[in-house]
Amino acid sequence: MNILHIDSSPRRQSHSRQLSAAVVERLLEVAPGASVSRRDLGTEPLPHAVADYAVALSTPTTLAAPPTGSLDVSEALIQEVEAADVIVIGTPMHNFAIPSALKAWIDQILRVGRTMKSTPAGKVGMLPDRPVFIGVASGAIFSGERANQPDFLTPYLSLALSSIGLKTQQFLPLQATAFLDWNDTPLARKKVLAALDLSVVREPRGMRSGPAALSSTG
Repeated sequence: MNILHIDSSPRRQSHSRQLSAAVVERLLEVAPGASVSRRDLGTEPLPHAVADYAVALSTPTTLAAPPTGSLDVSEALIQEVEAADVIVIGTPMHNFAIPSALKAWIDQILRVGRTMKSTPAGKVGMLPDRPVFIGVASGAIFSGERANQPDFLTPYLSLALSSIGLKTQQFLPLQATAFLDWNDTPLARKKVLAALDLSVVREPRGMRSGPAALSSTG
């Protein structure tokens, strides 16, 4: 099994990084032979869309004959996604939504004609589905009865991933971190991980004729 592990927090000891690392650890417990590929958007941010990339995506004609090198970064990132059997994303909530570092990644992997196509009914994903686990850390509370701020992160990221075919998603929110004593974070993280459902994780594609679900370790 190949795991693509993505982080987007600029802080090396952030809650979202620890949460995503814990998810990867659980995956390795049930699939100890799995490989892990890292994409650290927080410490090694991607360039935001540049002129040549915008030109390439602007019309069907330019997509068919894009400027030289304009799609190289996009293609490399898409191939990372294609090589993964499972994707784990760690992200903080910045101002009600995802950080710009994660948005830069999304802008490179959502590509008409490569990962999605436009139809009269809307965007249709072109990539095979695979599980995506998203660990979200928020200083405030954005879901549940005690929510005191809006949540644009979850619906946006869910739609973006679904639009390229990644529809098996699980969001794992760690909320109110601004009021959480650092010594209490392991317990808070454990409570979030209790909802982790690894039954959606399958044997790597092509390994078996019939998929066998991996069981969650709790």
